[in-house]
Amino acid sequence: MPTALITGGRRGIGRGCAYALAEAGFDIVVNDLVEDGAAAETIAGIEKRGRHATFIQADISDLDAHEELIETAAGAFGPIHCLVNNAGVSVLDRGDLLDVSMESYDRCLDTNLRGPFFLTQRVARHMLDQEGGEFRSIITISSVNAEILAVTRGEYCVSKAGMAMMSKLFAVRLADTGIGVYEIRPGIIRTDMTAPARERYDREIADGLTPIRRWGEPEDVGRVAATAATGGLPFSVGQALYVDGGLTLRTF
Repeated sequence: MPTALITGGRRGIGRGCAYALAEAGFDIVVNDLVEDGAAAETIAGIEKRGRHATFIQADISDLDAHEELIETAAGAFGPIHCLVNNAGVSVLDRGDLLDVSMESYDRCLDTNLRGPFFLTQRVARHMLDQEGGEFRSIITISSVNAEILAVTRGEYCVSKAGMAMMSKLFAVRLADTGIGVYEIRPGIIRTDMTAPARERYDREIADGLTPIRRWGEPEDVGRVAATAATGGLPFSVGQALYVDGGLTLRTF
């Protein structure tokens, strides 16, 4: 059976991807910063769907932890066939772009871009060393903020724009190897990260912010990730896959 490693997988979009990939037949390695009740709930949800699951605590911004993370993940259920780069952080403080702190900037770039870049590099090498007929994929969860400006969260936008370019680069590099590389750009998804702005988004969605007038749910992203992970997009390479209810469509 194929194995998927999902970073930031204990809740939110990560959990949505874990459940969808489990339903698609993957055993799941859930990685996150802390092992808590949310992590246990996710593991139980995967097992309820008939697949094996395990949790590995690690910080993907710590590059020295990557080798052990990959070795432990592969040791759990066998070689990694799918990597979902989902772990991410928002800004420490929303505010004036002129006041962005180096701490917040480095935190966003280290977790959202630097960590995923080098983890992807290591996992790609791991995949190339494996033999077998299972489809292999690398899926990066970025954001519509890779293109839509949020001036009060500038460092976050910069990190997501970098993730978009990262996906394109690895997609082209690995296209001839049979490893599918995809970027998913979620819009307004109901998670802990969007919770602070929930009332505002409720109003704006009701007023027509998106053509589909509802919140996106983690399972919406998960369905797209599962389609990509199972080889359902055989003639797509490097392009962004939008899960945003039409938020990025330009209308007049």
